Amino acid sequence: MPSLDSWDLGTGAIDDGAGVAVSMEAANLIQKLHLKPKRTIRVIAWMNEENGSAGSKQYAKDHGGENHFAAMETDLGAGHPVGINIKGKPEIKKMLALMAAILQDSGAGILNLVEHCGADIEPLEKAGVPCFSPIQDSRFYFNYHHTAADTLDKIVPKELAENSAVVAVAAYALANMEQALPR
Repeated sequence: MPSLDSWDLGTGAIDDGAGVAVSMEAANLIQKLHLKPKRTIRVIAWMNEENGSAGSKQYAKDHGGENHFAAMETDLGAGHPVGINIKGKPEIKKMLALMAAILQDSGAGILNLVEHCGADIEPLEKAGVPCFSPIQDSRFYFNYHHTAADTLDKIVPKELAENSAVVAVAAYALANMEQALPR
């Protein structure tokens, strides 16, 4: 779940055009591979994340009563992915061990328990939904974040594709888990 808005200074390629592209391409990859997940996978792009998070708050208000198995945020650019952040019970890390093993060959096998996965999914996180986000090499992210330099030429296409693949694997793995994630 990325955000569509950005700061006026740049074009928002990194924050968060990359997240929108990663999420959309992850869904496209699942479709192209003719995979049929057990659960619905939604790609939702919010407005107003940068100035109040009205989009994500409205989504939570409108859809909060629905059975959200998990939520994933893609709002930290598109640096090389190294793993997945988890905001949830420690047992979730063990439940995703096979997914981490699959992602290990691409260098993205780290599973990291965190206190917060991002503003875009915070309303769902507060409601107890297990939340996830890709861990990315962010060494250069804050050089461009919220600046006039946040432009398309800073996006590395290979790393964008790597992120899409990792998000597709994670989304598909979550959508096909046999048992519910602990809350």
